[in-house]
Amino acid sequence: MTAAEAAAETPATQRRREIRRVILSSYLGSTIEYYDFLLYATAASLVFGPVFFSGLDPLAATVASYGTFAAGYIARPVGGAVFGHFGDRIGRKKMLVVSMTVMGVSSFLIGLIPSPEVIGSWGAIILVILRMGQGIAVGGEWGGAALMSLEHSEKGRRGFAASFTNAGAPSGAVLGTLIMGIFSALPEEQFLSWGWRVPFLLSVLLLVVGLFIRSRVSESPIFKAAMARSTEKKPPVPILQVLRRPKNLVLTAFGCSGSFAMQVLFATFAITYGVAQGSDQQLLLLCFSLASFSQIFTVVGLGRLSDTLGRRPVMVSGLLLFAVLLYPMLQWLASGSALLIFLAFFTGLTCHAMTYGPMAAFISEQFGTKARYTGASLGYQIATLVGAGLTPLILASLYASSGRDIMSVVWFLVIVSAVSGAFILATRESKDNDLTAESL
Repeated sequence: MTAAEAAAETPATQRRREIRRVILSSYLGSTIEYYDFLLYATAASLVFGPVFFSGLDPLAATVASYGTFAAGYIARPVGGAVFGHFGDRIGRKKMLVVSMTVMGVSSFLIGLIPSPEVIGSWGAIILVILRMGQGIAVGGEWGGAALMSLEHSEKGRRGFAASFTNAGAPSGAVLGTLIMGIFSALPEEQFLSWGWRVPFLLSVLLLVVGLFIRSRVSESPIFKAAMARSTEKKPPVPILQVLRRPKNLVLTAFGCSGSFAMQVLFATFAITYGVAQGSDQQLLLLCFSLASFSQIFTVVGLGRLSDTLGRRPVMVSGLLLFAVLLYPMLQWLASGSALLIFLAFFTGLTCHAMTYGPMAAFISEQFGTKARYTGASLGYQIATLVGAGLTPLILASLYASSGRDIMSVVWFLVIVSAVSGAFILATRESKDNDLTAESL
């Protein structure tokens, strides 16, 4: 029985209810995962430098802190490969439960790391190890969540359905930034001593909620139909299927890298830059949270728009607008004006939403069913590594080495955006691809 035949035998009301449940599960699960993952980004900007690298010059400590941040991005392709392999072999749902557990435990343990006064440099080492655990977990999470929404939905609405997975990233950013912002209002000594730990410790509560939600959804009908059709006693290894024809992997990875450079710019360097230029830290965090909240809706709306216009036009337009408006946005961040700071974050994150809303469908539609989890996960996670993993470190280093000349940062990000746009234009439009095909 094909996926279409199975869907036809399911009452329409029941099918719509199941689709809504799956989309909600992907959205909430992704929100929880990115709360944990992006909470680290805020902490890397504000906390880890003075706490774990206090012996360094403040700017050097920030660079070192961003180095630990990069460890999570380096680990993400590993998570994508491992979880993708088993997700293509035994199912999407089971791997999502495992990935969420790994993320929740890693984040909780970050909140328990003893201070350097207690264990010396081991604190920074443990921080890197747990950050890599976060990276492996989110590397497995995204592909499964995106595919569950995509493979349950109807053709013509896949961009909309899959975009809810990516809407979890700004939702997690809002939640993490607000909670960290609340505790950062403590006196500095208390915040650096224990206040920053509480948001990480709260991860265990989110983990319980997330696992309950994940337990209530059904497996992907397209995946089940593909397994039922398969007569292979020893199916090919998914990662080898992807690497035999690497064109789609390369195009999606580099095509989406510019989007992640944008994302990490506003989550890390923009906050540090604004504070260094005299803007209030609490104001920056509040404006970032408000703009991130608006992005929840723009990501979904632009994902839906890509079902009509196509993935490529929406994504390339976002990169172009970002490159044109980047310099003014950085000036607004340094202005100290609440209105201009919010406008900078809102404009930048809207440009990001233009690339991020269609992205889940754009990447997933490039691969056949039996290797889709692996291909989509690797494409997405390599994009995060290329576009975001070292970007905070590069931006901080460029800014420091140029005598704090912001144009060095601007030109770097403009070049990244141009390269990313060129790779997207080199792909074929995917919104009408047949997802039941074994290879694409």
